[in-house]
Amino acid sequence: MTLHLEDLRVRDLGECDYDSPLAEMAAVKETSPHYVAEGDRVLLEDTVSMLAEHDLPPAEVPSFEAAGPRRKIYFDPTEVTAGVVTCGGLCPGLNNVIRGLVQELVVHYRAKRILGFRHGLRGLTAEHRDHTVELTVDGVRDIHNSGGTILGSSRGGQDADEMVDSLVARGVDMLFVIGGDGGMRAATSISEAIRARGLDIAVIGVPKTIDNDLPFTDQSFGFQSAFARATEFISAVAVEAAASPNGVGIVKLMGRHSGFIASYAALAASAADMVLIPEVPFALEGEDGVLAHAEHLVRSKGYVVIVLAEGAGQDLLDGQGLPPRDGRATDASGNLKLGNIDELLKKAITDHMTTVGLAPTIRYIDPSYAIRSIAANAYDSVYCLRLAHAAVHAAMAGRTEAAVARWRRRFVHVPLPLMTSRRNQIDPNGDMWMSVLETTCQPADWGPVREREKVSAGFC
Repeated sequence: MTLHLEDLRVRDLGECDYDSPLAEMAAVKETSPHYVAEGDRVLLEDTVSMLAEHDLPPAEVPSFEAAGPRRKIYFDPTEVTAGVVTCGGLCPGLNNVIRGLVQELVVHYRAKRILGFRHGLRGLTAEHRDHTVELTVDGVRDIHNSGGTILGSSRGGQDADEMVDSLVARGVDMLFVIGGDGGMRAATSISEAIRARGLDIAVIGVPKTIDNDLPFTDQSFGFQSAFARATEFISAVAVEAAASPNGVGIVKLMGRHSGFIASYAALAASAADMVLIPEVPFALEGEDGVLAHAEHLVRSKGYVVIVLAEGAGQDLLDGQGLPPRDGRATDASGNLKLGNIDELLKKAITDHMTTVGLAPTIRYIDPSYAIRSIAANAYDSVYCLRLAHAAVHAAMAGRTEAAVARWRRRFVHVPLPLMTSRRNQIDPNGDMWMSVLETTCQPADWGPVREREKVSAGFC
């Protein structure tokens, strides 16, 4: 996907005529190794060779607008009514973002009113638009200590015009959408409907995905909390497998299309022998397959631990007595429903190991809800707060149809359509996957058994 500077420009509602309450602080800031000044931009690419390919002056190469407070803002902050909605699956840090938005809007910008729409975008439909809560500093003071979201959440494809009707009816000047790819698509549709009517309503997205699969962001909020919790389950299943005759430990983690949680958790726990992710195909049968590798590990050290991303091996489900991929239904957000690769893997391992005289003891854990429902850790708490601050600054400055993200460790504005233009995935040729291969000693290409025997004789 080739991007140009114009592709990265963020829409604005018009001239900024109001002095910002943060104008004095913003005026003295200049670009430095730790800060990007208001008028500066953040490069999309970060290698010399990539920049050289453009053959353009520095000011014309692809870059993002820096996030942060502006000296002049579009809205009179004391007249602002803001709306907040959380959508999609749960993720650590949702309450932290809500709290950060409310505090910044009230304490620094003196916003008039903040409404929380209940149960996701359903709360913006005609039937539920009055089911809102007033968000105050006192009301959100301690919510960051709890997982989930005080506003509730849901999935679904609501009508954009109907949702805009709700914003108009409630007098909302700016809407903050905290959600994943479905939420970002909905925010884009809402923005387009607002533009078609010529309304002055800013829409800012705060990208959220526990799978870390949204593009143009270094890392999704809540991801660190999630994989840190996942390491505890990997360690637990490793202890169980090691204590069992011919132990086979399997931990199934979230990751529909991207194996970030599985890979990071496996690296942190340092107990996995195999990590199976959607980005890297694998075979079960034959001397090049997972079953032979599992057998070898059980014979050589007595047990094996497998970390499995939920979207891994979906191609193997076809012809295994399970629904083919093309025939599967979708959920309310339009996501393809996955087959149960864990059931296939458990059965295949049991059958194979029993056949070779190593009747296995299977220890299996699927801690998905336990991972996504926890409160944010210290790192994510800070990250969520800073994203919330950036979102408020963007909306107050009249930016719209944009998301706030961190790119190259800088906070930036990303046009909303780009947030759903592709998926962030592990590169099988990148250094992250190389670290997984080095740590697990699993074969890079599920090569011959004799090669596996050589690498498994050492530390792994």
